Amino acid sequence: MSASRIDETREFIPVRIAVLTVSDTRSLDEDKSGSTLAARIEDSGHKLADRRIIKDERAEISNLLRSWIASPEIDVVISTGGTGLTGRDVTVEAHFDVYEKEVEGFAALFHMISFNKIGTSTMQSRACAGVAGGTYLFALPGSPGACKDGWDDILKFQLDYRHRPCNLVEIMPRLEEHKRRK
Repeated sequence: MSASRIDETREFIPVRIAVLTVSDTRSLDEDKSGSTLAARIEDSGHKLADRRIIKDERAEISNLLRSWIASPEIDVVISTGGTGLTGRDVTVEAHFDVYEKEVEGFAALFHMISFNKIGTSTMQSRACAGVAGGTYLFALPGSPGACKDGWDDILKFQLDYRHRPCNLVEIMPRLEEHKRRK
């Protein structure tokens, strides 16, 4: 990569991450994408705060996202699945139902990384990210490869407090500063 680096003089801060698989057909035993994310989260030293599978239903997805956003035990939500173009793909819409701010750079970076691996087929993904209630939310495609790319090339670094020149963890305390009295 580029100027990104881990500053070993800084202490690692584990983040509490929930994983949501959006699928009409998968069970936990068959959920390779969710398992890929869960393993990487724990291998990186973070805490898997919750893991669920939910059907491609916009209201159900957004309600679960709201529940996780409200939980003090969850700092980050990563969903997998439902980011495509078919009629049942509603994860992105459910994410946008709850976002206070979109993190456009995540989609741009994800597509850049994905393009280098699958070429123009990356345009069929609507990977996205945002912030709500002091919680980061990321929506990844439903393939294990896309989950590996999203974690290994972006989230592993941005969710590591030691990452330089900056990371998402160090600004977590400031995500809701607009709610403080002035």
